Amino acid sequence: MSEGSRDRIFSRLHAASRQTSTPDSQPSGLPIIESNHKEKIEKLKSLMEAMRTEVFIGSTKNWETNLSEILDQRNVKSLLYAPRTVIGQAIENHLKNYSGQALQLIPYENDIEQLKETVFNVDAGITSAVGAIAETGALILWPSEKEPRLMSIVPSIHIAVLKADTIHNTLLEAMQKENWSEKMPTNVVLVSGPSKTADIEMTLAFGVHGPKELIVLIVED
Repeated sequence: MSEGSRDRIFSRLHAASRQTSTPDSQPSGLPIIESNHKEKIEKLKSLMEAMRTEVFIGSTKNWETNLSEILDQRNVKSLLYAPRTVIGQAIENHLKNYSGQALQLIPYENDIEQLKETVFNVDAGITSAVGAIAETGALILWPSEKEPRLMSIVPSIHIAVLKADTIHNTLLEAMQKENWSEKMPTNVVLVSGPSKTADIEMTLAFGVHGPKELIVLIVED
C-alpha cells in the first residue's frame, strides 16, 4: 500500500472518530396496549393455539371436572402434582374418589433422587401459572420449592392452570402490577407451547427436549 493511500485511510478514520451524534434526550417508550378482560383471554388463547397448545376455559366450579375429562381422553394413568399448593390440594379433593379410569396421583414431595425414576416415567404433570402475557401468547411459570421446574419439563404432557384475572397485556405490565421488584424469584419461565426444535434442514419436531403437549386451563372466577 502506498503512503498516499494509507494517509487517506487514516484521515477518513480520524474524521469519522471526531463525528459525534447528538443522543436522544429521551428514548421513545414502549407502545401502550390496553385490552379488556375478554380480549386478553381471546388473544392469549389464539396465539397459544397457533403454537399447538390446547386451551380450555372454565370456572372455579368446574375446572377440576374439565381436568378429569382431559385425563380420560388421553388415557392418562399417572399424574404428577404439587401437594403443598392450592392446585395440588384441589386435585386431591376432587380426584381422590375419581370414578373414571384408574389414575395414580403422584405427589412431588420427596427429594428428586428418590422420585427420579417415577418422575421420568409419569404420563402428565400439572402446575399452576402465576400469570400470562396476552401480547405474546405466553404463560408465566414461577418454579419454587413446592412446585419445582421439573414438573413442567419432564412429563410428556404438561397441564397448566391459569387464573383469568392474571392475564396481562405485556410482560412489563405483569412485572409492574405483580410487583416483581419486591419478590423476584431466581427463575421465571415463559412458555408459549410444547417443546419444539428444528434440525439444520428446519424440520420442526415437538417433544424432543420437553413436553409433547401443553394444555392450559383458564379459570374464570
